[in-house]
Amino acid sequence: MKYMKEVEGKSIHDWRMRRRRKESIWIPGAVIVGGGPSGVAAAACLKQKGIPSVVLERAHCLASMWQLKTYDRMRLHLPKHLCQLPLMPFPSNFPSYPTKHQFVSYLKAYADHFDIKPCFGKTVVSAELDDRIGHWRVKTETQDEYVSKWLIVASGENAEEVVPEVEGMDEFAGPIIHTSSYKSGAMFSGNNVLVVGCGNSGMEVCLDLCEHNARPSLVVRDSVHILPQQMFGRSTFGVSMGLLKWFPINVVDKFLLVMSHIMLGDTARFGLQRPKLGPLQLKNLCGKTPVLDVGTLAHIKSRKIKVCRGIKRLTRHAVEFVDGKIENFDAIILATGYKSNVPLWLKGSDMFCEKDGFPRKPFPNGWKGENGLYAVGFTKRGLLGASIDAIRIAQDIAHSWKKEGYCTLPIP
Repeated sequence: MKYMKEVEGKSIHDWRMRRRRKESIWIPGAVIVGGGPSGVAAAACLKQKGIPSVVLERAHCLASMWQLKTYDRMRLHLPKHLCQLPLMPFPSNFPSYPTKHQFVSYLKAYADHFDIKPCFGKTVVSAELDDRIGHWRVKTETQDEYVSKWLIVASGENAEEVVPEVEGMDEFAGPIIHTSSYKSGAMFSGNNVLVVGCGNSGMEVCLDLCEHNARPSLVVRDSVHILPQQMFGRSTFGVSMGLLKWFPINVVDKFLLVMSHIMLGDTARFGLQRPKLGPLQLKNLCGKTPVLDVGTLAHIKSRKIKVCRGIKRLTRHAVEFVDGKIENFDAIILATGYKSNVPLWLKGSDMFCEKDGFPRKPFPNGWKGENGLYAVGFTKRGLLGASIDAIRIAQDIAHSWKKEGYCTLPIP
């Protein structure tokens, strides 16, 4: 292509570049790091604009988080119309809240429809802008180097498990696993199980354990908003978004809390204190997602699920809590979430914060950096936020692509 010849021509007399050219794979469009929903959505939006891309995925399958690290009963927590990727809706025969298997089948069909074929087994170890040619050099564990004008970071908010350090973890005799390794409560039937973390995953794992005749306890260290999954026959999220078109966020928050109290009761009575900020304000300011109750609260009210305070230490067969109570457990499940790993491999850019690996600019402005660097799927707003990012990125790259006179591919 025209611009490729120009780049190569400028560097042909540089002996360092001649040596590198044998090892480098030149990409005429964008390099996308991450083959989950965000990366696939970005590739599809680019393809729709006639712009090629290559998707680098460290696992050996599409959407590895969904296929390999989610529990069997997992469903989308929001209705499917709020979770579909750009340019292709969910099948009409899918339920309102698709199962993980249905979502994975949708992603595979999505990739097939747009002819997206990720390069699997490609763990990116570094990505850095080469100032001399204005292109990004992306290196993998297998010593491959991809060179491209545009780099789209789609490795996501959930790249690595968060595992807290607790005194006595090495001493505890039973299994300690992260929810990324949890599949079903069947393996814990009849056991006393401590679930650490009261987000959506922790609450749902507790419910699953109850349904498989385990005896779960739930560690709740912080305050948490629990909302009904639906109001008036509609998703709570959908109701909230509709109200925000007409009312300020603090008014909508008050409405949600009143309705939650009517439908769920006073959660503080069961050890689930609510934060001072409303659920939507807390989400906007801190990125903390409210829990959408799928049936767990009823088991907490009936005492089938115990609520515990923070952990002080572990012993061989027991857990000592910060309030002085000591209880025996057979297993511990860490529903302690995930984190971004971008700072480990993205070099020489201040687009992402070193501390948490998220773009420094909050949503809706965190998708674009400098020198052709982009981020998709770091909005803390789920699949809907990732779709918004993907569309914006494709539009922005298409503008540069057209301005610089690159040749577009036939649009599928």
